[in-house]
Amino acid sequence: MTTEQQLTKRAAIHYIFAAGIFSLYGERVCPFLDSLAGWQTGLYAFITFTLIFLLRSKWLKSDDSLLCVTHNMIIFATGAIGLSLWYSFFHDFPVESALKVLFGIASLGVLISLDLSLYGQILHYPRTIDVRQLADIQSYRHSLAFKMAATVLFVVTLLTVVLSLLMLKDVHWLVQNVAITGPRVAIISIIKEFVYVAIILLGYTALIMYQWLKLLRLLLINQQQVLQQAAKGNLTVRVPVVQHGEMGKIAHYTNEMLSRLEKSYDEINLTRDVAIVGLSALAESRDNETGAHILRTQEYVRTLANQLKHRNTFRDYLTEERIELLYKSAPLHDIGKVGIPDAILLKPGKLTDDEFKIMKTHAVIGAEALATAEKQMGSSSFLTLAREIALSHHEKWDGSGYPSGLMGGDIPLSGRLMALADVYDALISARVYKPAFSHEKAKGIILQGKGTHFDPQVVEAFLESENEFIQIARNYQDNVSLAA
Repeated sequence: MTTEQQLTKRAAIHYIFAAGIFSLYGERVCPFLDSLAGWQTGLYAFITFTLIFLLRSKWLKSDDSLLCVTHNMIIFATGAIGLSLWYSFFHDFPVESALKVLFGIASLGVLISLDLSLYGQILHYPRTIDVRQLADIQSYRHSLAFKMAATVLFVVTLLTVVLSLLMLKDVHWLVQNVAITGPRVAIISIIKEFVYVAIILLGYTALIMYQWLKLLRLLLINQQQVLQQAAKGNLTVRVPVVQHGEMGKIAHYTNEMLSRLEKSYDEINLTRDVAIVGLSALAESRDNETGAHILRTQEYVRTLANQLKHRNTFRDYLTEERIELLYKSAPLHDIGKVGIPDAILLKPGKLTDDEFKIMKTHAVIGAEALATAEKQMGSSSFLTLAREIALSHHEKWDGSGYPSGLMGGDIPLSGRLMALADVYDALISARVYKPAFSHEKAKGIILQGKGTHFDPQVVEAFLESENEFIQIARNYQDNVSLAA
C-alpha cells in the first residue's frame, strides 16, 4: 500500500467515525433534538461526510502540510454549512441549532485535519538516505517548537470554546424546558451531552498529541541512526532535511559535518594509498622484484581472503572491511628490504649462510619501521595488519620459518595469506637467478608445502581459486612472459 493510499484510508476511517459520532449524538445524546428521527440524523451525517470525503479526494493534491490543513478545514466548513442550511430549510432548525451543527462539524474538521497532516508528514518522511539523494530533500523552515505550541494552544482554545458554547446553550435550554421535563431529567440530559462531547474532543486531542510525539520521535531516531552509521565508518548516509525548523537545522548541520568528514576521510585514504605505493615501489626498486609483483600479491591475498571468508573458522574475522585492509596493506610486506645491503639484496647467485641470515632481518626491519609509524599515529588497524604481514609472511606452518619460528595458528592469518601469495608469485616470475615456472609446476610445489610451509586451509582456498590466480598473473604481467 502506497503512502497516499494509507493516508486516504485513514481519512476514510476518520470520516466514517465522525459520521457515526453525529448520528449517535442526534439519536441518543442531544437533549433538545426532537424534530428528526434517529435514522434521519444518521443518513444526513453519512451523506454529508461522504461528500466531504469525495471533495477532499478531488481537491487535496498538495504536499504542503499547512496548505493541506487549510484545505481540509475549508472542505469541512463547506459540508457543515450545507448540512446546517438543510436542517434550517427542511426541518425548521432554529438559528442556534444550525450554528451548533456548523460549529460541531467545523471543530471535528479542524481536529481531523491536524491528525491527517501529522500522519501524512510521518508517512512521507524519508528515513535514512545517502548523499546521492540530497538534491531531492526539501529545505527546512518553520520552528518545530512554535508549531507544537501553536497546535496545543489552538486545540485547547477550541476545546474551551466548544464546551463553553455547549454549556451556555444547554443552560438556556434548561431554563426554557425544566418545567416540562423536570429538573432531574434535564440535568442528566445536559451532563450526558457535555460528557459525550468532552470525550470526543479530548480523544481527538490525545490522538493529535500522539502524532506529534511520534513525528518528533521519528526525527530524533533518524538523527540517532545516521550518527550510529557514521560512528561505524559509513559516511555516505545523510539525515533527511525536512520542514521542521530546529530539527531541520540540526539535520542540515549534521549533513554538513558528514560531508566534510567524508571528504577528509577520502583525502586521508588517498594519501595513505599513495604513500603505500611509494614506499612499496621504493622497496621493490632495490630488489630483483618488479612493480607488478606488488599488484599481483595484493590481488592474490584478496582472492584467498574472499575464498576463506565463507568458512566458519574465518567468517567473523574476514569481514569486507578487513579484507580491504589486507588488500591495502599487502604491498608493504617487503618494506624492510630497504635496510638490506645491495651486495646481498641484488646478488644474482645463491646467498651464503651469513648473507641469508642478514637477508632474513628484513622482516624485523619492516615490522619495526611500521611499529614506529603506528606509535606516532596511535591505534591503526591498517598499520597493525601491515606490521603483521611484514613480520610474519616468512613464517611456516610447521614452525621452521623466520624470524620467530611461529607455528600453525600462532602465525597471524595475514602472514599466512601473504606467505602463499608471495611464494606463488616468486615461482611463476622470471628472475636473474631462475626462469619463470608454469602455474602447474608452482601449484605442485605449493601442494608439497601444504601442512609444512603453508596453512592447509589457505592451500585449499588457493586450489578453489586457482583460475583467478592465473587470470591475475595474466592481467599484471612483467616484461618477461610467463612460462607456458
